[in-house]
Amino acid sequence: MSTHSIETRAIHEGQEPEQWTHREVIPPISLATTYKQPGPGQALSYEYGRSGNPTRCCLEKCLASLENAEYGFCFSSGLGAITTLTYLLKSGDHIISGEDVYGGTNRLFTKCAARMGLTTSFVDARDINNIAKAVKPNTRLIWMETPTNPTMQVADIKATADYVKTLDNVILAVDNTFMSPYFQKPLDLGADIVLHSMSKYINGHSDVIMGAIMTNRSDLAEQLRFFQNALGAVPSPFDCFLVNRGVKTLAVRMECHQKNGLEIAKYLESHPKVVKVYHPGLVSHPQHELHKKQCSGSSGMISFEIKGGKKEASEFVANLKIFTLAESLGGIESLIEIPSLMTHTSVPEEQRKHLGISDSLVRVSVGIESVKDLIADLDQSFSKI
Repeated sequence: MSTHSIETRAIHEGQEPEQWTHREVIPPISLATTYKQPGPGQALSYEYGRSGNPTRCCLEKCLASLENAEYGFCFSSGLGAITTLTYLLKSGDHIISGEDVYGGTNRLFTKCAARMGLTTSFVDARDINNIAKAVKPNTRLIWMETPTNPTMQVADIKATADYVKTLDNVILAVDNTFMSPYFQKPLDLGADIVLHSMSKYINGHSDVIMGAIMTNRSDLAEQLRFFQNALGAVPSPFDCFLVNRGVKTLAVRMECHQKNGLEIAKYLESHPKVVKVYHPGLVSHPQHELHKKQCSGSSGMISFEIKGGKKEASEFVANLKIFTLAESLGGIESLIEIPSLMTHTSVPEEQRKHLGISDSLVRVSVGIESVKDLIADLDQSFSKI
């Protein structure tokens, strides 16, 4: 399927009916935890559910194809995927991370990976010189989000990848959750690993917690396959079935997220009660040209600063009728939250201030509802503050 478009691959890659006994058009849910062997130590396709599962296998093939990758691995959550990724390193190794990242990633690096003897330096990854200055002899992983969560900063993946190739034994990993493989393909730009929280756009229906890692490097794939089994952070067959189902509509959903998101970003940018809007699809975004260069579109993610402070922001999100006040993103429904009080509370207050994550910063995940209804909802809530 490699010559086909992403729309076609999302529906057909890894889903061939011929692989199933009854030639089911939709992959069945294989719940078996263990598999009969013809002789001791003579496992055929599968031996134990943690090590491999038919429903998970067809999803991994599909996901790898979407990122133009040779190898794909599913995990029980996005953080489970990042945790597994850290096992590619050893005690004493150093990580360089973009400073504006998902709060859970920040917490994992500083509170969990640190207990394994890993150290992390957080830098503004928009400037490659900041990454270069942070490199140490023991640096082994450079971690990027682009656009970042929640201030929507855009970093140059190709420039970073070109620089990393001049280093010895350093891996470049990119969290592509905000864009999905429909709009951005980090491996094509030179990254070694791409990672997703599939709870977001790839599944798209807010009913599965899952993560994924894709790569073209056979050496990394061999290690990831070992750690996927050894650590055991694997998803259930039913969750794999649901993501297999959700990913088939990725293209049509992302087109609607993009259309609605850009229209709402422009609406917010013109609103007198909004101080600033962060959306890379806007011409006003400082990295707009870079975003256009490395992405084919924009998702439904927007952040904006509302006039006032915590009181005004809290009243605004509480008065909405269609937007749901909740964490997470990338689902068919529109969600809204205040990062400083919700998704990024684990980030130290001083670091939040440095990053501009104030109590008046609001993050929006625009869904696929009628954009007219969404704007009307925003209007009625603005009128109450």
